[in-house]
Amino acid sequence: MLKRALLAAILAASPVVLQAQAPDFATAVSAPGRPDTAVALDEVRRPAEVLRWLGLGRGDRVLDYFAGTGYYTEIMARAVGPTGSVTGWNTPFFAGRPQIRDALAAIRQRQPNTAFFSSPNTALSFPDDTYDFVLLHLVYHDAYWESTQFSLPRIDPNTVTQALFRATRPGGIVAVIDHVAAPGRETRAEVEATHRILPETVRADFERAGFVFDGESDLLRNPQDDRSVNVFNPSIRGRTDRFVYRFRRPAR
Repeated sequence: MLKRALLAAILAASPVVLQAQAPDFATAVSAPGRPDTAVALDEVRRPAEVLRWLGLGRGDRVLDYFAGTGYYTEIMARAVGPTGSVTGWNTPFFAGRPQIRDALAAIRQRQPNTAFFSSPNTALSFPDDTYDFVLLHLVYHDAYWESTQFSLPRIDPNTVTQALFRATRPGGIVAVIDHVAAPGRETRAEVEATHRILPETVRADFERAGFVFDGESDLLRNPQDDRSVNVFNPSIRGRTDRFVYRFRRPAR
């Protein structure tokens, strides 16, 4: 009788415990300290809604792949809390740019549960079975891009997805947000022309690496974008049609 009563008490308390452990995404976004340039992007990026849908958890260990100036790094670091952590990766070229270097140094001061490192995209190396959550925000298409100006040599996109598969813990989430391309053009040519990619190309790449497709959100879709121009064109910049995909590494 005592055991049954104890079990009932535990089960009754479980929803409360789970609710307490859920991140407060709204506060992570709205709390003071983030630079105005980042805050200005919140309306179109909808980070609280996106991260909630993707399933970022309190205490998660996170990899922000190609973090840039750390827009999502800081928000996720706030959301996962002091028991979690966020590691941002950039290539050495981008890590060395003053705007990025200074932005990431400021994030480190505000959020001690962040860390940043760089390595060439030709030699991706992340610790195995480590990350609960991996985010690729508007960057996966760059696996198909080569640029002398930005020190991005041509690589096999499979090396990216395979490296991320090894780095994600079994059962972990990989989230991909990117600009939607119009059909009809070869992927590298499309990326060179518009920095867009077909969602079905992304899904095929990640499934080939071993990930399981776990859902799609239309939170960032924009039917007003005809997907014909470069994402940096002033007529559409910041308001492109974007897909949000969630993948999982299968549990053992």
